[in-house]
Amino acid sequence: MSLDVVTFGEAMLMLVADRPGPLEDAQSFVKRTAGAETNVAIGLARLGLAVGWVSRLGTDSMARYLLGTMQREGIDCSHVVCDPTQRTGFQFKGRVAGGGDPAVEYHRRGSAASRFEPGQIDLPWLTSARHLHATGVFAALSDNCLATTRRALAAMREAGRTISFDPNLRPTLWPSPERMREVINELAAQADWVLPGIEEGRFLTGADTPEGIARFYRKRGAKLVVVKLGPEGAYVDGEAGSGRIAGFPVAQVVDTVGAGDGFAVGVISALLEGRSVTDAVRRGAWIGARAVQVLGDTEGLPTRAQLEESGP
Repeated sequence: MSLDVVTFGEAMLMLVADRPGPLEDAQSFVKRTAGAETNVAIGLARLGLAVGWVSRLGTDSMARYLLGTMQREGIDCSHVVCDPTQRTGFQFKGRVAGGGDPAVEYHRRGSAASRFEPGQIDLPWLTSARHLHATGVFAALSDNCLATTRRALAAMREAGRTISFDPNLRPTLWPSPERMREVINELAAQADWVLPGIEEGRFLTGADTPEGIARFYRKRGAKLVVVKLGPEGAYVDGEAGSGRIAGFPVAQVVDTVGAGDGFAVGVISALLEGRSVTDAVRRGAWIGARAVQVLGDTEGLPTRAQLEESGP
């Protein structure tokens, strides 16, 4: 197969504040890339996997920066459409002294990515990949993005490929919490590997424990469920058994955004390499721990050499 992994998603220019405090008090910003699916694409490419990314951008300077960054990471961007009539999404991101969740201000309504249509999927190219990684973010952008997600999942299932799904909840993008729960669970039921966070899982399933969350998705067809538990590691339930896997200690938390994407990079890459579930989750926890110790979403994502030198 020509590709290992394909992912759909919106890339946004991220402007990170120069100092902790309210965004309005920041005097300068550092330019970075942002986007759940693009973070995963970059992380997998750095580990040597052949990755394709599909999206829509404008033709402005932000689009050129984002596309150039993805191409320099070695990602196949041949199916990214740059449309001069549409706008590229961007965001401002604050800083929090001592780590934690920073304020994020999105400017993405009506963006180029939200105009993606299901008929624009190149199905032979998509199904040339071994694996599809999807999240709840792209599906939440618009009705046509949801239809695109459904079509991509169906095509990969029909072709016998594997699918991973991270709920990655964005409540402000959905008309109601009930609609978000309904659609996210529908999409998760199409995946082989489901990767919810513990709080996401509680909201989506109504279960209080990692065991209950995993059981919910296993009953709906998932071959493997990994419930992320933050610093405590993860709970896994799959065809090879169930249990908890410890996290990795972190000296200082700088920024928690992107940790879940790093976790997905570790799990997906290891499973596609034929590693055990335990090895895959340990790799995910290790990369997630690296991600929270840096400012941007992708700076903590390791290269293959760094993984082999310091990883589990």
